[in-house]
Amino acid sequence: MRRTPGIVVATLTAAIGLTAGAVGAASSADAVPGAHGQRVCTDAKAGEANCFAEKLVDANGEAFSPSAVSPNAAQAPADIRSAYNLGNASSGGRTVAIVDAYGYPRAASDLATYRSNYGLTPCTTASGCLKIVDQNGGTNLPRFNLGWAQEQALDLDAVSATCPDCKILLVQASSASIVNLGTAVNTAARLGATAISNSYGGGDLSDATYGSYYNHPGIAVTASTGDNGYQGGSFPASSRYVTAVGGTSLTKASNARGWTETAWSGAGSGCSTSNVALLAAKTYDTGCAKRAMADVSAVADPATGLRVYAPTGRNSSSWAQYGGTSLSSPIIAAVYALSGNTSGYANAKPYANTSSLFDVTSGSNGSCPTTQWCKARTGWDGPTGLGTPNGVGAF
Repeated sequence: MRRTPGIVVATLTAAIGLTAGAVGAASSADAVPGAHGQRVCTDAKAGEANCFAEKLVDANGEAFSPSAVSPNAAQAPADIRSAYNLGNASSGGRTVAIVDAYGYPRAASDLATYRSNYGLTPCTTASGCLKIVDQNGGTNLPRFNLGWAQEQALDLDAVSATCPDCKILLVQASSASIVNLGTAVNTAARLGATAISNSYGGGDLSDATYGSYYNHPGIAVTASTGDNGYQGGSFPASSRYVTAVGGTSLTKASNARGWTETAWSGAGSGCSTSNVALLAAKTYDTGCAKRAMADVSAVADPATGLRVYAPTGRNSSSWAQYGGTSLSSPIIAAVYALSGNTSGYANAKPYANTSSLFDVTSGSNGSCPTTQWCKARTGWDGPTGLGTPNGVGAF
């Protein structure tokens, strides 16, 4: 069942969020009947972005025990690293920044629970591994918001799963406006991040007006393409300065890789009407006159997503399964940190190194006038871009 699409807009004064509490796009076939992804963030106000995290719930909106729903899903750190051939790759302590809106008082303690559960080395504020700041880099952290806090939990756990030795910088914007989120991105860049993940978006906005927030050559800036299937451009994923990250369904298999991957039906795709095409993509048949998204992808289907320890209220947390392109963006940011190869504009790297990607060639995210915008195929396609990581060589 598909969500009612959000209104695509071209100016910040229009509402750029997508419908938040509705049922997610159809998930993989191994989920139990009635399981679906539910957006965790409330409807965005005019001028604000929506987070793209989705929690896997039953027909009554109750969270499932992850292992009971999709036992073949990529739920644990070992699964993510196995599926993307990351082996023993390490970052040498490089920093992945997570930019989100609003506060999350339990961030450090919930992350400690997650990492302890999977035997990962602790990442604490006391050790300097974890740093949490406001959008200006200070300690005036914003008010709590449950949906955005769940988004932050997903992002923290996804980075930890993909790159256990990465340092993490969590930058909390005071609201979900593009201006405040963009200010937080600039802060993350100033504070030394190797990669910056942005698991939010809305309508197709212009780089001429808002691109400066995401224009950080030498830093890998990633952005989720959205969870509503083929709908056109979504900013900041539609910016020429970022790596636009689509989504897949990922399940264990008895093949040489050990996994099968298809385009997730909710993965966002489309063409920007405002921003120029990537120079690196000029030899690829995107069908777009301007910026095409996605560039690359990773698991996003909530039914094959990540087991996360996330808040259920200001003072309580529990385990649940999460997905959305909010999962794929921090995974890709963490892979960039593992590679350390972020000179120039990092979104050009995958186009020059496609042999180090798993090409996703099946699945669809809707109907569209140009086949490659919504159907996976050999080479580039809208839902999955060039494919998913096969080691760090493409990043």
